[in-house]
Amino acid sequence: MDSVKPSAVTSKKSKFARNVAKVIQLRAATGITPVDGVQKVVSQEEVKHDKHHRKSAASRPQPFDINNVDEHQKSLALEALVAKMFARVSCVKAAYAQLQYSQSPYDADGIQAADQFVVSELKNLSELKQCYIKKQFDPSPETALVLADVQEQKSLSKTYEIMGKKLESQLRLKESEITYLREKMEESNRQNRLLEKRLNKSGHLSMPDNLRLPGLSPSHFITVLRHTVKSIRSFVKLMIDEMKSTGWDLDAAAKCIVSDVAYRRADDKCFAFESFVSREMFDGFHLSNFSPQKESPPEKKNQQQLFFKRFAELKSTKATEYIAHKPKSTFAKFCRAKYLQLIHPQMETSFFGNLSKRSLVNSGEFPDTIFFTTFAEMARRVWLLHCLAFSFDPEASIFQVRRGCRFSEVYMECVAEDALLSSENAPDVDPSVAFTVVPGFRIGKTVIQCQVYLSPLQAKVNRG
Repeated sequence: MDSVKPSAVTSKKSKFARNVAKVIQLRAATGITPVDGVQKVVSQEEVKHDKHHRKSAASRPQPFDINNVDEHQKSLALEALVAKMFARVSCVKAAYAQLQYSQSPYDADGIQAADQFVVSELKNLSELKQCYIKKQFDPSPETALVLADVQEQKSLSKTYEIMGKKLESQLRLKESEITYLREKMEESNRQNRLLEKRLNKSGHLSMPDNLRLPGLSPSHFITVLRHTVKSIRSFVKLMIDEMKSTGWDLDAAAKCIVSDVAYRRADDKCFAFESFVSREMFDGFHLSNFSPQKESPPEKKNQQQLFFKRFAELKSTKATEYIAHKPKSTFAKFCRAKYLQLIHPQMETSFFGNLSKRSLVNSGEFPDTIFFTTFAEMARRVWLLHCLAFSFDPEASIFQVRRGCRFSEVYMECVAEDALLSSENAPDVDPSVAFTVVPGFRIGKTVIQCQVYLSPLQAKVNRG
Protein backbone atom coordinates (compact mmCIF):
# COMPACT_ATOMS: atom_id res chain seq x y z
CA MET A 1 0.00 0.00 0.00
CA ASP A 2 1.32 3.37 -0.93
CA SER A 3 2.09 5.65 1.93
CA VAL A 4 0.29 9.00 2.30
CA LYS A 5 2.31 12.07 2.13
CA PRO A 6 2.01 14.28 5.20
CA SER A 7 1.98 17.37 3.08
CA ALA A 8 -1.14 16.20 1.24
CA VAL A 9 -3.11 15.46 4.46
CA THR A 10 -2.21 18.72 6.03
CA SER A 11 -3.28 20.55 2.90
CA LYS A 12 -6.78 18.90 2.84
CA LYS A 13 -7.48 19.46 6.57
CA SER A 14 -6.59 23.08 6.40
CA LYS A 15 -8.84 23.54 3.37
CA PHE A 16 -11.84 21.95 5.19
CA ALA A 17 -11.29 24.09 8.22
CA ARG A 18 -11.24 27.19 6.13
CA ASN A 19 -14.59 26.22 4.45
CA VAL A 20 -16.31 25.60 7.83
CA ALA A 21 -15.16 28.96 9.09
CA LYS A 22 -16.55 30.65 5.99
CA VAL A 23 -19.94 28.93 6.45
CA ILE A 24 -20.17 30.00 10.08
CA GLN A 25 -19.33 33.57 9.16
CA LEU A 26 -21.87 33.51 6.29
CA ARG A 27 -24.64 32.11 8.53
CA ALA A 28 -23.97 34.73 11.19
CA ALA A 29 -23.99 37.52 8.64
CA THR A 30 -26.94 36.55 6.37
CA GLY A 31 -28.96 33.85 8.13
CA ILE A 32 -28.44 31.55 5.12
CA THR A 33 -27.54 27.99 6.04
CA PRO A 34 -26.62 25.37 3.41
CA VAL A 35 -28.53 22.16 4.18
CA ASP A 36 -28.03 19.28 1.75
CA GLY A 37 -27.25 21.74 -0.94
CA VAL A 38 -30.46 23.84 -0.25
CA GLN A 39 -30.37 27.29 1.27
CA LYS A 40 -32.84 28.13 4.13
CA VAL A 41 -33.78 31.78 4.67
CA VAL A 42 -34.94 32.92 8.13
CA SER A 43 -37.13 36.05 7.91
CA GLN A 44 -36.71 38.99 10.24
CA GLU A 45 -40.39 38.61 11.38
CA GLU A 46 -39.74 35.04 12.54
CA VAL A 47 -36.69 36.16 14.44
CA LYS A 48 -38.66 38.94 16.14
CA HIS A 49 -41.60 36.55 17.01
CA ASP A 50 -39.20 34.04 18.50
CA LYS A 51 -37.58 36.71 20.67
CA HIS A 52 -41.08 37.99 21.79
CA HIS A 53 -42.27 34.46 22.66
CA ARG A 54 -39.17 33.79 24.75
CA LYS A 55 -39.53 37.15 26.47
CA SER A 56 -43.30 36.67 27.31
CA ALA A 57 -42.67 33.12 28.53
CA ALA A 58 -39.95 34.41 30.81
CA SER A 59 -42.21 37.20 32.20
CA ARG A 60 -45.37 35.01 32.67
CA PRO A 61 -45.86 33.74 36.27
CA GLN A 62 -44.84 30.13 36.26
CA PRO A 63 -46.90 27.54 38.20
CA PHE A 64 -45.32 26.30 41.40
CA ASP A 65 -45.39 23.09 43.38
CA ILE A 66 -47.88 23.41 46.23
CA ASN A 67 -45.77 21.22 48.46
CA ASN A 68 -43.07 23.93 48.57
CA VAL A 69 -45.24 26.71 50.11
CA ASP A 70 -46.73 27.41 53.52
CA GLU A 71 -50.29 26.53 54.57
CA HIS A 72 -51.74 30.00 53.89
CA GLN A 73 -50.43 30.09 50.33
CA LYS A 74 -51.55 26.52 49.83
CA SER A 75 -55.13 27.42 50.95
CA LEU A 76 -55.21 30.46 48.68
CA ALA A 77 -53.91 28.44 45.76
CA LEU A 78 -56.59 25.78 46.22
CA GLU A 79 -59.30 28.45 46.57
CA ALA A 80 -58.12 30.11 43.38
CA LEU A 81 -58.20 26.78 41.54
CA VAL A 82 -61.76 26.08 42.70
CA ALA A 83 -62.84 29.62 41.71
CA LYS A 84 -61.35 29.15 38.25
CA MET A 85 -63.12 25.81 37.97
CA PHE A 86 -66.53 27.33 38.80
CA ALA A 87 -65.88 30.19 36.42
CA ARG A 88 -65.18 27.69 33.63
CA VAL A 89 -68.31 25.72 34.52
CA SER A 90 -70.31 28.96 34.23
CA CYS A 91 -68.74 29.49 30.82
CA VAL A 92 -69.83 26.01 29.77
CA LYS A 93 -73.39 26.74 30.98
CA ALA A 94 -73.48 29.99 29.02
CA ALA A 95 -72.17 28.24 25.92
CA TYR A 96 -74.75 25.45 26.31
CA ALA A 97 -77.54 28.03 26.76
CA GLN A 98 -76.38 29.73 23.56
CA LEU A 99 -76.37 26.33 21.83
CA GLN A 100 -79.98 25.67 22.87
CA TYR A 101 -81.09 29.16 21.87
CA SER A 102 -79.53 28.77 18.40
CA GLN A 103 -81.47 25.56 17.76
CA SER A 104 -84.90 27.22 17.71
CA PRO A 105 -85.12 29.02 15.41
CA TYR A 106 -82.31 27.14 13.68
CA ASP A 107 -79.09 29.19 13.39
CA ALA A 108 -76.24 27.15 11.87
CA ASP A 109 -73.54 29.79 12.53
CA GLY A 110 -74.70 30.27 16.11
CA ILE A 111 -74.73 26.52 16.76
CA GLN A 112 -71.21 26.13 15.35
CA ALA A 113 -69.84 29.04 17.40
CA ALA A 114 -71.49 27.78 20.59
CA ASP A 115 -70.23 24.26 19.96
CA GLN A 116 -66.66 25.50 19.54
CA PHE A 117 -67.01 27.55 22.71
CA VAL A 118 -68.22 24.48 24.66
CA VAL A 119 -65.28 22.40 23.41
CA SER A 120 -62.82 25.18 24.28
CA GLU A 121 -64.16 25.51 27.82
CA LEU A 122 -64.09 21.75 28.34
CA LYS A 123 -60.41 21.81 27.34
CA ASN A 124 -59.83 24.55 29.89
CA LEU A 125 -61.46 22.40 32.56
CA SER A 126 -59.23 19.53 31.52
CA GLU A 127 -56.17 21.74 31.90
CA LEU A 128 -57.30 22.71 35.41
CA LYS A 129 -57.65 19.03 36.24
CA GLN A 130 -54.08 18.38 35.08
CA CYS A 131 -52.83 21.30 37.16
CA TYR A 132 -54.48 19.80 40.21
CA ILE A 133 -53.08 16.34 39.52
CA LYS A 134 -49.55 17.68 38.99
CA LYS A 135 -49.87 20.01 42.01
CA GLN A 136 -49.15 23.04 39.84
CA PHE A 137 -51.04 26.13 41.01
CA ASP A 138 -51.21 29.80 40.10
CA PRO A 139 -48.44 31.76 41.83
CA SER A 140 -50.77 34.82 42.20
CA PRO A 141 -53.95 33.38 43.78
CA GLU A 142 -55.36 36.80 44.79
CA THR A 143 -55.34 37.98 41.18
CA ALA A 144 -56.67 34.62 39.99
CA LEU A 145 -59.61 34.87 42.44
CA VAL A 146 -60.61 38.31 41.16
CA LEU A 147 -60.31 37.29 37.51
CA ALA A 148 -62.30 34.09 38.16
CA ASP A 149 -65.09 36.08 39.84
CA VAL A 150 -65.20 38.54 36.92
CA GLN A 151 -65.35 35.66 34.45
CA GLU A 152 -68.14 33.94 36.37
CA GLN A 153 -70.23 37.14 36.53
CA LYS A 154 -69.78 37.65 32.80
CA SER A 155 -70.90 34.09 32.12
CA LEU A 156 -73.93 34.44 34.40
CA SER A 157 -74.85 37.71 32.71
CA LYS A 158 -74.57 36.01 29.32
CA THR A 159 -76.73 33.12 30.50
CA TYR A 160 -79.45 35.47 31.81
CA GLU A 161 -79.31 37.48 28.59
CA ILE A 162 -79.87 34.31 26.55
CA MET A 163 -82.70 33.22 28.87
CA GLY A 164 -84.28 36.64 28.47
CA LYS A 165 -84.14 36.34 24.69
CA LYS A 166 -85.65 32.87 24.89
CA LEU A 167 -88.49 34.07 27.12
CA GLU A 168 -89.15 36.99 24.75
CA SER A 169 -89.31 34.53 21.87
CA GLN A 170 -91.75 32.34 23.79
CA LEU A 171 -93.81 35.40 24.68
CA ARG A 172 -94.06 36.39 21.02
CA LEU A 173 -95.08 32.83 20.18
CA LYS A 174 -97.80 32.84 22.85
CA GLU A 175 -99.04 36.23 21.67
CA SER A 176 -99.31 34.94 18.12
CA GLU A 177 -101.21 31.89 19.41
CA ILE A 178 -103.55 34.15 21.39
CA THR A 179 -104.15 36.28 18.31
CA TYR A 180 -104.90 33.19 16.23
CA LEU A 181 -107.27 31.77 18.86
CA ARG A 182 -108.99 35.14 19.25
CA GLU A 183 -109.56 35.36 15.50
CA LYS A 184 -110.82 31.78 15.52
CA MET A 185 -113.19 32.58 18.39
CA GLU A 186 -114.48 35.68 16.62
CA GLU A 187 -115.07 33.63 13.49
CA SER A 188 -116.96 31.02 15.54
CA ASN A 189 -119.04 33.78 17.15
CA ARG A 190 -119.89 35.16 13.73
CA GLN A 191 -120.95 31.72 12.57
CA ASN A 192 -123.03 31.25 15.71
CA ARG A 193 -124.74 34.60 15.19
CA LEU A 194 -125.56 33.65 11.61
CA LEU A 195 -127.00 30.33 12.75
CA GLU A 196 -129.02 32.04 15.47
CA LYS A 197 -130.26 34.58 12.96
CA ARG A 198 -131.37 31.84 10.59
CA LEU A 199 -132.97 29.93 13.45
CA ASN A 200 -134.83 33.03 14.62
CA LYS A 201 -135.94 33.79 11.08
CA SER A 202 -137.31 30.30 10.61
CA GLY A 203 -138.75 30.30 14.13
CA HIS A 204 -141.75 28.07 13.37
CA LEU A 205 -143.18 26.05 16.22
CA SER A 206 -143.24 22.30 15.77
CA MET A 207 -146.97 21.99 16.34
CA PRO A 208 -149.55 20.27 14.13
CA ASP A 209 -151.21 22.54 11.56
CA ASN A 210 -154.62 21.01 12.25
CA LEU A 211 -154.49 21.83 15.96
CA ARG A 212 -157.91 22.77 17.25
CA LEU A 213 -159.03 24.37 20.48
CA PRO A 214 -160.76 21.23 21.84
CA GLY A 215 -157.54 19.23 21.35
CA LEU A 216 -155.34 21.69 23.23
CA SER A 217 -153.28 20.08 26.04
CA PRO A 218 -150.52 21.10 28.51
CA SER A 219 -147.94 19.39 26.26
CA HIS A 220 -148.58 22.04 23.61
CA PHE A 221 -148.01 24.75 26.18
CA ILE A 222 -144.75 23.09 27.28
CA THR A 223 -143.54 23.03 23.66
CA VAL A 224 -144.21 26.75 23.24
CA LEU A 225 -142.59 27.48 26.61
CA ARG A 226 -139.45 25.61 25.58
CA HIS A 227 -139.17 27.74 22.42
CA THR A 228 -139.85 30.87 24.47
CA VAL A 229 -137.06 30.15 26.96
CA LYS A 230 -134.70 29.42 24.07
CA SER A 231 -135.46 32.76 22.44
CA ILE A 232 -134.99 34.59 25.77
CA ARG A 233 -131.55 33.04 26.16
CA SER A 234 -130.60 33.99 22.59
CA PHE A 235 -131.52 37.60 23.28
CA VAL A 236 -129.68 37.59 26.64
CA LYS A 237 -126.55 36.26 24.95
CA LEU A 238 -126.74 39.02 22.33
CA MET A 239 -127.31 41.65 25.02
CA ILE A 240 -124.31 40.42 27.06
CA ASP A 241 -122.12 40.46 23.95
CA GLU A 242 -123.12 44.08 23.34
CA MET A 243 -122.39 44.94 26.97
CA LYS A 244 -118.94 43.34 26.74
CA SER A 245 -118.09 45.13 23.49
CA THR A 246 -119.07 48.51 24.97
CA GLY A 247 -117.08 48.02 28.20
CA TRP A 248 -119.84 47.34 30.72
CA ASP A 249 -118.91 46.02 34.16
CA LEU A 250 -120.91 42.77 34.09
CA ASP A 251 -120.27 42.03 37.77
CA ALA A 252 -121.69 45.40 38.81
CA ALA A 253 -124.64 45.04 36.41
CA ALA A 254 -125.47 41.55 37.74
CA LYS A 255 -125.22 42.86 41.31
CA CYS A 256 -127.74 45.60 40.47
CA ILE A 257 -130.19 42.94 39.29
CA VAL A 258 -129.68 40.48 42.17
CA SER A 259 -127.42 41.38 45.09
CA ASP A 260 -125.56 39.17 47.57
CA VAL A 261 -125.44 36.02 45.45
CA ALA A 262 -122.57 33.54 45.68
CA TYR A 263 -122.13 32.35 42.07
CA ARG A 264 -120.42 29.01 41.62
CA ARG A 265 -118.86 30.06 38.33
CA ALA A 266 -118.24 33.45 36.75
CA ASP A 267 -120.38 32.47 33.74
CA ASP A 268 -123.38 31.88 36.03
CA LYS A 269 -123.92 35.65 36.12
CA CYS A 270 -125.74 35.24 32.80
CA PHE A 271 -128.65 33.76 34.79
CA ALA A 272 -129.06 37.10 36.55
CA PHE A 273 -129.51 38.84 33.18
CA GLU A 274 -131.85 36.07 32.04
CA SER A 275 -133.88 36.59 35.22
CA PHE A 276 -134.11 40.32 34.50
CA VAL A 277 -135.27 39.82 30.90
CA SER A 278 -137.80 37.16 31.92
CA ARG A 279 -139.18 39.36 34.70
CA GLU A 280 -139.73 42.30 32.35
CA MET A 281 -141.11 40.22 29.48
CA PHE A 282 -143.53 38.24 31.69
CA ASP A 283 -144.65 41.33 33.61
CA GLY A 284 -148.44 41.51 33.25
CA PHE A 285 -148.69 37.92 31.97
CA HIS A 286 -151.61 37.26 34.33
CA LEU A 287 -153.63 40.05 32.67
CA SER A 288 -155.73 39.16 29.68
CA ASN A 289 -154.65 42.25 27.70
CA PHE A 290 -150.98 41.61 28.72
CA SER A 291 -150.24 45.31 28.39
CA PRO A 292 -149.54 48.16 30.80
CA GLN A 293 -151.90 50.25 28.70
CA LYS A 294 -155.48 50.46 29.94
CA GLU A 295 -157.34 48.37 27.41
CA SER A 296 -160.64 46.68 28.01
CA PRO A 297 -160.20 42.91 28.29
CA PRO A 298 -162.17 40.69 25.92
CA GLU A 299 -165.44 39.17 27.04
CA LYS A 300 -165.07 36.04 29.10
CA LYS A 301 -167.26 33.91 26.88
CA ASN A 302 -165.27 34.71 23.76
CA GLN A 303 -161.87 34.73 25.48
CA GLN A 304 -160.72 31.22 24.51
CA GLN A 305 -161.62 31.56 20.83
CA LEU A 306 -160.06 35.02 20.58
CA PHE A 307 -156.71 34.07 22.11
CA PHE A 308 -156.46 30.81 20.19
CA LYS A 309 -157.14 32.73 16.97
CA ARG A 310 -154.33 35.15 17.84
CA PHE A 311 -152.06 32.20 18.52
CA ALA A 312 -152.87 30.49 15.20
CA GLU A 313 -152.42 33.78 13.31
CA LEU A 314 -148.93 34.51 14.63
CA LYS A 315 -147.40 31.06 15.27
CA SER A 316 -146.07 30.61 11.71
CA THR A 317 -145.26 34.23 10.92
CA LYS A 318 -142.04 36.17 11.50
CA ALA A 319 -142.37 38.93 14.06
CA THR A 320 -140.83 41.68 11.92
CA GLU A 321 -143.01 40.80 8.93
CA TYR A 322 -146.17 40.78 11.05
CA ILE A 323 -145.59 44.18 12.67
CA ALA A 324 -144.54 45.62 9.28
CA HIS A 325 -147.92 44.62 7.80
CA LYS A 326 -149.89 45.39 10.96
CA PRO A 327 -148.09 48.21 12.80
CA LYS A 328 -151.22 49.06 14.84
CA SER A 329 -152.06 45.51 15.87
CA THR A 330 -152.24 44.40 19.48
CA PHE A 331 -148.99 42.48 19.12
CA ALA A 332 -147.21 45.51 17.61
CA LYS A 333 -148.34 47.60 20.58
CA PHE A 334 -147.15 44.86 22.96
CA CYS A 335 -143.79 44.64 21.20
CA ARG A 336 -143.34 48.42 21.32
CA ALA A 337 -144.25 48.64 25.01
CA LYS A 338 -141.96 45.78 26.04
CA TYR A 339 -139.00 47.22 24.10
CA LEU A 340 -139.31 50.58 25.85
CA GLN A 341 -139.76 48.80 29.19
CA LEU A 342 -136.84 46.39 28.80
CA ILE A 343 -134.20 48.51 27.01
CA HIS A 344 -133.16 51.38 29.25
CA PRO A 345 -132.18 54.65 27.47
CA GLN A 346 -128.71 54.46 29.02
CA MET A 347 -128.27 50.93 27.67
CA GLU A 348 -129.44 51.98 24.20
CA THR A 349 -127.09 54.96 24.15
CA SER A 350 -124.23 52.69 25.18
CA PHE A 351 -125.02 50.10 22.50
CA PHE A 352 -125.86 52.38 19.55
CA GLY A 353 -124.35 55.75 20.46
CA ASN A 354 -127.71 57.59 20.48
CA LEU A 355 -131.45 57.18 21.10
CA SER A 356 -132.51 57.07 17.46
CA LYS A 357 -133.83 53.50 17.77
CA ARG A 358 -135.92 54.51 20.77
CA SER A 359 -137.31 57.51 18.93
CA LEU A 360 -138.20 55.28 16.00
CA VAL A 361 -140.09 52.85 18.26
CA ASN A 362 -141.88 55.73 20.01
CA SER A 363 -143.06 57.03 16.67
CA GLY A 364 -144.70 53.72 15.82
CA GLU A 365 -141.96 52.29 13.60
CA PHE A 366 -139.38 49.60 14.23
CA PRO A 367 -135.64 49.58 13.48
CA ASP A 368 -134.24 47.06 11.01
CA THR A 369 -131.35 45.73 13.13
CA ILE A 370 -130.25 42.30 14.36
CA PHE A 371 -130.72 43.47 17.94
CA PHE A 372 -134.36 44.47 17.41
CA THR A 373 -135.07 41.41 15.22
CA THR A 374 -133.85 39.13 18.02
CA PHE A 375 -135.92 41.08 20.53
CA ALA A 376 -139.03 40.92 18.35
CA GLU A 377 -138.70 37.15 17.95
CA MET A 378 -138.45 36.80 21.72
CA ALA A 379 -141.49 39.04 22.17
CA ARG A 380 -143.44 36.98 19.60
CA ARG A 381 -142.86 33.76 21.48
CA VAL A 382 -143.77 35.31 24.83
CA TRP A 383 -146.92 36.66 23.19
CA LEU A 384 -147.75 33.23 21.75
CA LEU A 385 -147.29 31.66 25.18
CA HIS A 386 -149.68 34.20 26.66
CA CYS A 387 -152.22 33.56 23.93
CA LEU A 388 -152.00 29.82 24.54
CA ALA A 389 -152.27 30.30 28.32
CA PHE A 390 -155.59 32.15 27.93
CA SER A 391 -156.84 29.55 25.45
CA PHE A 392 -157.27 27.09 28.34
CA ASP A 393 -160.31 26.99 30.59
CA PRO A 394 -159.47 27.93 33.22
CA GLU A 395 -156.51 29.85 31.86
CA ALA A 396 -152.96 28.93 32.79
CA SER A 397 -151.50 30.87 35.70
CA ILE A 398 -147.94 32.02 36.28
CA PHE A 399 -145.89 31.82 39.50
CA GLN A 400 -142.40 32.31 40.84
CA VAL A 401 -140.76 31.56 44.20
CA ARG A 402 -139.35 33.96 46.74
CA ARG A 403 -135.70 34.26 47.52
CA GLY A 404 -134.49 32.02 50.33
CA CYS A 405 -137.19 29.34 49.83
CA ARG A 406 -136.08 25.73 50.17
CA PHE A 407 -135.67 23.91 46.90
CA SER A 408 -138.59 21.69 45.87
CA GLU A 409 -138.35 19.28 42.95
CA VAL A 410 -142.13 19.49 42.48
CA TYR A 411 -142.25 23.22 41.76
CA MET A 412 -138.67 24.04 40.80
CA GLU A 413 -135.97 23.12 38.33
CA CYS A 414 -132.35 24.11 38.96
CA VAL A 415 -130.60 25.83 36.04
CA ALA A 416 -127.16 24.84 37.42
CA GLU A 417 -127.13 21.08 37.94
CA ASP A 418 -123.89 21.12 39.93
CA ALA A 419 -125.73 22.99 42.71
CA LEU A 420 -127.85 19.92 43.41
CA LEU A 421 -124.81 17.64 43.24
CA SER A 422 -122.96 19.79 45.76
CA SER A 423 -125.96 19.75 48.09
CA GLU A 424 -126.05 15.93 47.92
CA ASN A 425 -122.38 15.84 48.89
CA ALA A 426 -123.08 18.19 51.81
CA PRO A 427 -126.31 16.93 53.41
CA ASP A 428 -126.01 19.39 56.28
CA VAL A 429 -126.53 22.30 53.88
CA ASP A 430 -130.01 22.76 52.37
CA PRO A 431 -129.93 24.52 48.99
CA SER A 432 -132.10 27.60 48.83
CA VAL A 433 -133.36 29.79 46.01
CA ALA A 434 -131.17 32.76 45.21
CA PHE A 435 -133.53 34.04 42.49
CA THR A 436 -136.06 32.84 39.92
CA VAL A 437 -134.70 32.70 36.38
CA VAL A 438 -137.84 31.67 34.44
CA PRO A 439 -141.29 31.57 36.07
CA GLY A 440 -143.39 28.42 36.37
CA PHE A 441 -146.99 27.78 35.27
CA ARG A 442 -150.07 25.88 36.36
CA ILE A 443 -152.56 24.46 33.90
CA GLY A 444 -155.37 22.84 35.87
CA LYS A 445 -153.64 20.14 37.91
CA THR A 446 -150.48 20.24 35.83
CA VAL A 447 -147.50 22.09 37.28
CA ILE A 448 -144.72 23.28 35.00
CA GLN A 449 -141.65 23.90 37.15
CA CYS A 450 -140.07 27.33 37.39
CA GLN A 451 -136.33 27.57 36.79
CA VAL A 452 -134.28 28.84 39.73
CA TYR A 453 -130.67 29.48 40.65
CA LEU A 454 -129.59 27.93 43.95
CA SER A 455 -127.02 29.26 46.36
CA PRO A 456 -126.01 27.16 49.41
CA LEU A 457 -124.14 30.10 50.93
CA GLN A 458 -127.30 32.13 50.74
CA ALA A 459 -129.15 29.35 52.57
CA LYS A 460 -126.74 29.55 55.49
CA VAL A 461 -127.35 33.27 55.79
CA ASN A 462 -131.13 32.83 55.85
CA ARG A 463 -131.00 30.14 58.53
CA GLY A 464 -128.72 32.32 60.64
